[in-house]
Amino acid sequence: MGACPPSPPLAQRGAANWPGPRVSTGCDKHITGKRLGAELGKSVVYQETNGETRVEIQESVRGQDIFIIQTIPRDVNTAVMELLIMAYALKTACARNIIGVIPYFPYSKQSKMRKRGSIVCKLLASMLAKAGLTHIITMDLHQKEIQGFFSFPVDNLRASPFLLQYIQEEIPNYRNAVIVAKSPDAAKRAQSYAERLRLGLAVIHGEAQCAEMDMDDGRHSPPMVKNATVHPGLELPLMMAKEKPPITVVGDVGGRIAIIVDDIIDDVESFVAAAEILKERGAYRIYVMATHGILSAEAPRLIEESSIDEVVVTNTVPHEVQKLQCPKIKTVDISLILSEAIRRIHNGESMAYLFRNITVDD
Repeated sequence: MGACPPSPPLAQRGAANWPGPRVSTGCDKHITGKRLGAELGKSVVYQETNGETRVEIQESVRGQDIFIIQTIPRDVNTAVMELLIMAYALKTACARNIIGVIPYFPYSKQSKMRKRGSIVCKLLASMLAKAGLTHIITMDLHQKEIQGFFSFPVDNLRASPFLLQYIQEEIPNYRNAVIVAKSPDAAKRAQSYAERLRLGLAVIHGEAQCAEMDMDDGRHSPPMVKNATVHPGLELPLMMAKEKPPITVVGDVGGRIAIIVDDIIDDVESFVAAAEILKERGAYRIYVMATHGILSAEAPRLIEESSIDEVVVTNTVPHEVQKLQCPKIKTVDISLILSEAIRRIHNGESMAYLFRNITVDD
């Protein structure tokens, strides 16, 4: 019987005066310390007094597979620069493959053209490729089409099996629950959850959509030109203005447990408003489940003061401080699937097992 292959070397962003390998907070602690049995690679990542990021690789990585585990903290831009500079340093040091393990991919909400904006997610994908990354492992991209922005393989893992398991094991009497989409955009995801759990489905329709701001940007007010002659061939049909219908709940939630599902929970105002509506319609207990718990600004306080009974998120994003501020926030560990993905990629095994029974809508 042949010898087992060596554990893959791991690199991770560090802090000032970091003398050697360590395991930091977040899902990476469980990946490196408990599941893979591999210590972190020796490197130093710190910021100089002028704010510039500096990376030093303190061991040979020539010809090796390097996995950079990068969770995204509050300071997103600093984390992105750390990832780019470390990848470029490893590329310069002749690493064979550089795989980024990014549980929550930043700027994923900026993946569509918005008026005079830009598709920042595509820009970030190009920067990562230029820096030297050859593969990315991530989880629940905000839009699955984002994978097309990359010129190298992207494994978009799913957290739904872990969240479904939580519903079955931790929510009492979950058979009396109904899966809720807080907007029509989330209906496909909610339908997938409802079909797997054999539960009913409800959709909240009529709330303000966050996808596109209804702001005047000058497109509807061309400059006034005196004595201008408009050619008949240039006349365009007038578009009818959008009118948001009154808020309605499509589906029965009276006397039921309402479980709102989404991929990201950041600004919680829409979730709080949805919970109030569901309470008015007769739901007696309300859960919110999402993969990425960013929980910015006043999110913990708003959740604590709302009708929401429990918010369940995975540990793709560190949120220990928010949990101290709001005991309603619960965490599901997804390090198992990330560590298994690292092992399979390093050993050249198929990734199909990690996507079994996964549908497009998950």
